[in-house]
Amino acid sequence: MPFQIIRNDITKVEADAIVNTANPEPVIGSGADSAIYRAAGEKALLAERKKIGKIERGRSVYTSAFALRAKYIIHTAGPEWIDGTHGERDVLRSCYESALALAESLGCKSIAFPLISSGVYRFPKDEALNIALSEIGKYLLSHDMTVVLTVFDKASFELSESLMGEIEQFIDERSVETVRRNENLSRYNLRRECEIPAGASEKNLGEILSGAGKTFQQRLFELIDKSGMDDVKVYKKANIDRKLFSHIRSTKNYKPKKKTAVAFAIALELDLPTTRDLLKRAGIAFSDSDPFDLIIEYFITKGIYDIFEINAALFKYGQPTLG
Repeated sequence: MPFQIIRNDITKVEADAIVNTANPEPVIGSGADSAIYRAAGEKALLAERKKIGKIERGRSVYTSAFALRAKYIIHTAGPEWIDGTHGERDVLRSCYESALALAESLGCKSIAFPLISSGVYRFPKDEALNIALSEIGKYLLSHDMTVVLTVFDKASFELSESLMGEIEQFIDERSVETVRRNENLSRYNLRRECEIPAGASEKNLGEILSGAGKTFQQRLFELIDKSGMDDVKVYKKANIDRKLFSHIRSTKNYKPKKKTAVAFAIALELDLPTTRDLLKRAGIAFSDSDPFDLIIEYFITKGIYDIFEINAALFKYGQPTLG
């Protein structure tokens, strides 16, 4: 998977490059900076860091990773949050841009980030997350690299209050709808396998029925052709590895995992009925009581197809991420 969010100590992550939110001065800071120095070997790492000197905020430099499970440590000087009017957001974006560009120049195939500046530098965690996802997502649409966003604990990972509130309201409302359906099953018309999924409009009725009898793989590539996107754009938007995509293309009866099938639906920006139809061809269905399914339905009904934002929400709620 090109992009992952994991809960771990970044000093224990194996990657070509580990990113450190560094003190601009060549000294050992606090928090994750201190932990990276301890794990790598304080004396040797500090000596190499002193050779570099001061780092301008938003810029990135590198040293050897010493005892870490990496080749390099990329030191990026993150912004210290004041009040949001001193260019903090632009500096944070530059941290991700410069670190990714440096990793690419070093020939790295993988890189692990912390949530830069969200600790001792007091950058609001929800904004820090949004910027991280935006910059990483932008980079991965045109580059090949495995990027891991490492979160130490739940307290260091926050979605915006408005987004969480809307997701939870959506889940609550769907739960009420389910109870009402179960109280009066006579009002609920079970549909046969060959029928259109609930909620389909006349507009997509013909599109879905035109694919009747086709496998998941056949229907997927039919939808890709209709989208006008090339294969590379599709698998990158789906957070899918190129090798897996090639395997799917060459395997007529390919049976995907749910998170893979849903990832393609998000990449192709399918509406809910078309998404359900695509999944059904792989023997997969959405449930009214599954948090994963309800979160996906929330984003699709809202017309939000940013897979990085969706994965952040899934991670927050303890669900499998897409890709």
